[in-house]
Order: sequence, then structure tokens, then C-alpha cells
Amino acid sequence: MSTEDATETTATDEAGPASGTDVIRGYVKNLPNRPGVYRMMNADGDVLYVGKARNLKKRVQSYTRLMGHTNRIARMISGTVHMEFVTTASEAEALLLEANLIKRLKPRFNVLMRDDKSFPYILLARDHDVAQVVKHRGARSRKGEYFGPFASAGAVNRTLNALQRAFLLRSCSDSVYESRTRPCLLYQIKRCSAPCTGEISREDYDELVKEALGFLAGRSQSVKDGLLKLMETASAGLDFERAAIYRDRIAALTHVQAHQGINPGTVLEGDVFAVTQDGGQTCVQVFFFRAGQNWGNRAYFPRADRSFEAAEVLEAFLAQFYDDKPIPRLVLLSEDVKGRAILADALSVRAERRITVSVPRRGEKLELVEHALSNAREALGRRLAETRSQNTLLEGIAEKFGLDSPPARIEVYDNSHIQGTHPVGAMIVAGAEGFLKNQYRKFNIKSQETVAGDDYGMMREVLKRRFTRLLKVEENDARKAGSPEPGLKDTPPEDSDAGDGGDVDEVKVSPWPDIIFIDGGAGQLSVVKEVLDDLGISRVTLVGIAKGPDRDAGRERFFMPGRAPFMLEARDPVLYYLQRLRDEAHRFAIGSHRARRKKAIGTSPLDEISGVGPGRKRALLRHFGSARAVSRAGLNDLEAVDGISKTIARQIHDHFHT
Repeated sequence: MSTEDATETTATDEAGPASGTDVIRGYVKNLPNRPGVYRMMNADGDVLYVGKARNLKKRVQSYTRLMGHTNRIARMISGTVHMEFVTTASEAEALLLEANLIKRLKPRFNVLMRDDKSFPYILLARDHDVAQVVKHRGARSRKGEYFGPFASAGAVNRTLNALQRAFLLRSCSDSVYESRTRPCLLYQIKRCSAPCTGEISREDYDELVKEALGFLAGRSQSVKDGLLKLMETASAGLDFERAAIYRDRIAALTHVQAHQGINPGTVLEGDVFAVTQDGGQTCVQVFFFRAGQNWGNRAYFPRADRSFEAAEVLEAFLAQFYDDKPIPRLVLLSEDVKGRAILADALSVRAERRITVSVPRRGEKLELVEHALSNAREALGRRLAETRSQNTLLEGIAEKFGLDSPPARIEVYDNSHIQGTHPVGAMIVAGAEGFLKNQYRKFNIKSQETVAGDDYGMMREVLKRRFTRLLKVEENDARKAGSPEPGLKDTPPEDSDAGDGGDVDEVKVSPWPDIIFIDGGAGQLSVVKEVLDDLGISRVTLVGIAKGPDRDAGRERFFMPGRAPFMLEARDPVLYYLQRLRDEAHRFAIGSHRARRKKAIGTSPLDEISGVGPGRKRALLRHFGSARAVSRAGLNDLEAVDGISKTIARQIHDHFHT
């Protein structure tokens, strides 16, 4: 939306009743009869609701009626003390702006799309003379063609593996490509044509790239037919080795198509949305079809008040879903939404091409929607079952570890390192909804006082940093609210991002844990207790989990301050759940450590030298073969490298020898 098409106005009611319809009525007389977006805010300045309107004046005026509102809208109106407005050129632009504000502000009374992780894509990168095929996630800033989205990393990895077998495209980084002197393992196992060492000509490699583009664009059958002809020609010419290569490539293409599931004949590019409701929760199932192939599906569980109908949730979800994602030409829905025409216009504006939003009634498109709806019902059923079992497990934890009520937030801590190198601490979080992965945290150990390999010192640093920061945040909140003794209140502050998709008045999850589990025994636990005692925190329950004899799962011993070590029954579901929590913390800690180690491995001593950029680094590696050889080179040898002046050679030599 351009700045010329939108203007923002903020009205004030100087008479200033505290809240409710009188406040809203004060804004109505100054509002235009134009499309726009409005925000309703409470006394703390928090946005309660973001809405769009074809006519701002009429829409806001509807909130001044004393009768006919649902409980949700009545609570929203009663909490409103201030409103802000943005006028737009059209209702479609208002819809786009509304979706953007909802995702950014997360208003309490709106339908909120959760689990908004970015989707993986396949990128055929063209920022190098020799194209590279890679998995890509995030901002699409690299030059090249993007294909997706894929519903999961698994789906894109399977397709990438098949592409490597079928088209033999390189997947190595540019720096690795430039430094190769002989073909790598991928060439040996027939997953790359090794353009880095000239095993294939540039023209032949470009032909492979063209074939891969045709396959990803939906012309898979024509690509297979072309390969089949080449195989038959090679076979007729008794070139059986080349014929075998074409045979393997055809088999790889067939394999990837066979694992796509449903491959529609009439939908080359489209997304299918199906919505279902049960038990006060809503599930939206999304299927992605690109190039006539099924590229996976994902289930979403938006947070919405129970009063929202399925179609209302779906309509709000769609605008938020496409706020930052490429839009296909066709969007199929299981429910007809009230603003379908406006939604299609808004998506067309965003995509800068015509987008069709329809509710199919017959044929293959209806079958696709029914298949998505069946998956939505199954996903919601599983979630409801998991929620019930999760509540039972949390009640069991409260009983076993002496909590007054089931814990709303569980934190588990673990460390990972190899002989003290690249140490990382990890925190995972779980609650009534299972693992809360958006609240996981990793801690790079950086204190000079922590001795390499000292697990106790690492745990001390992690817990001190975590709870010192938490106390500061609560102290700032308490200062604003005038509340005394931060960190010791019976009711910790609420986390505005929490919620389980039920009623909007539900109790929100506190950022303070109810119970902490430490992967370790009495020693680790004593360190944690010492940290919390120093910070004056006594309301958090501490538990250490020590592996049993011979690290045998099922014989774990639990340590708590002031209580003798104990074990749970071998078949106790609570024990299995705690093992899952510990294993998840272990997985996250090891993953964080590996990522840090990999990053360190990828760095070169040459990166630390001023004046040595990518070009000179490439020239040095090409001349000497490795960074270690550069470090051993004499001054005259360095000066002999193309692009390395006497001044730069002196800098490099001094860096390694001073």
C-alpha cells in the first residue's frame, strides 16, 4: 500500500469517559465514510482488536449499540479507552493492512495465526557462473529461481535428493567449488556431474540446469521423454555406460513423482485450505500443489475465541497466511467465506496478478478439498487427544513433585561441548500445549571465569544469565505498574504471546517457570539452587534428573532440595514424559553445539586479516592449497600470488609470524 493511498488519523475524546461505548461514540462524529483499518486499545495501550471496514464511520458506529453484541465483542468494547484509524484507498488494501497489523501486534480479540514458521524452498541459484541447487529458507535475496513452498524440510530434502540423482547438479558452496582439485564423493556416488573439475562441459551442465528447471516448472513428463530418447540412442550406439546413466536419472524422476502422493491433473499451481472445529479448537489444513505435484501439507491451529464460526476463522487466517508468502494462482476453500471477493482482490493486489479464490462443488478440485478436510479432522482429533493426555501428565508431575497445581511452564536445562570446546547451554520449554519451541533458548558460554569442560560452571552461568534477565524484565514491568518486590509476587506477569486457542479470557502462561528440571544429579542441582538463592528466588521448584546405573533409561533418580533421592515406577507415564523432556533438551543442546562448531569450522584464519577479501582469499587458497600452507609461506612466496601486493603480503606474513 502506497503512502499516498493511506493516511493515519488519531482522534481524541477530551471529555474522556474511562471506557466503553461513550469513548467509541466520541470518535464516530470525526470519522470519514471511507475504507480503512481501526485499532481498539485498553488503558495500558495494548491493542485489543484490529478490524477493517468498507466504511469506517458505519463500522465503528455499530459498536455504540447497547444490545446485540456477543460476549467477546462486549468485553472488547468495555475495555476500549482509545482508538486509532488508518484510511486506505480500497477495502482490499484495508484487508492487507489489517492482516499485517494483526500479525505484528497480536491483538487479544482477533483470530491469531500461530506456528508461523517460514517454509523451505528449493533455490536454483544463479549468482555464480555454474548454477547451484540448494534448500533455502528465509528472505529470497539470492539471485535465481525459487520453487516452493514445501510443507516441511523432509519434503524438500527428498525432492533435493531426487534432483541430485536425476540432474546431477552441484549443491556445494561457491568457496568449496572454487577450491576443488578433484571430484568429491557426490560425483563418485553419481549425485553430481563435477563441473568444478571439468568432468562435464559448461554447455552440457547448462543443459542439465535447463532440464531441472523444466521438471520443477511442471514439465516432468517431457523431461522424462527426452531422457528416454537419449537412453535409447545411447543403447543403440552400444554406449551402455551412458545409457545406464540415463536409466538411473529416469528412475530418480519416477521415484520423486511416486512419493508426491496425490498429483492432480487439473491443478498445476494452487493451495487447498480446509477448516474444521471441535472441542473449542479450530484446525486449518493446508495442501501445497506446484508444477502439478503435491509438495506437502501442514496443519495450523489458530488462536480464536470459541464464538468464531469456522468460516470466520478461515477468512481471518487466509489474509495473515499470505502476508509474507508467495500466492498461487488458485486458492481452494472448504468453506465459503463472507469476504471471498474482497480476499481475492486483496491477494491479486499483493501478487500483482489475478488470483482466484473458490469453493469447488464437483470434480477433482472437490476431491482435493475433501481430502484436505479429512486430514484436518484427523489432525484436530490427534491434537485434542494429545491435549487431554498432556493435562493428565502435568497433573501427575504436580503430584509427584509436590506442586500445588499442574505446571503451566516447565523449563529443562542441559549443556553440550566436546572437551570444553564450543560450549553451549540449552533451555527447552514445555506446557499444556506440549513443547513451546518458539521459547527455546541457547546460551553460548562466554564467561572468562568458566573453565573449559566445567559442567557446573556452565550451568551456573546459564541459570544466572536466564534469571537475572527475567528479574530485570519483571522489575521494569513492576516499575511501570507500581507493583512492589519484582520476582516474589504470587501472580507473575502474563506472557502476551501465550494461549491455547480457547476462550480469550483464559489464563496466560507466565514467563516464570513453575518447575525446573536439570540434566544432572545432586551436584548440578546444588549449583542451580545456589544461583537462585543468590538472586533471591525461592518460588521455583528444582529437580535434578540423574541417569540410572549404566545410564539405563527407566531407572532415573530424581533429586530435590530437602528431599531424599527417589525413583518413579518403571512404567509410570510421568517417567516416560520426563524422559522425553530430557531427551529433547539433550537434542537441542547437541544441535546448538554442532551449529556453533560447524560455524567455527567454516571460518578461516584468512578472514581475520585486514585487506584480505574473498578475491584475495580465493587467490591465496588456489596458490597454496590451504590456509595452513599460507601461514607457513615466506614473504617472497606471498608476493608471487596474483593480486597480492607487497603491502598485503607483509600484512599476511606479520599476521602469522608476529
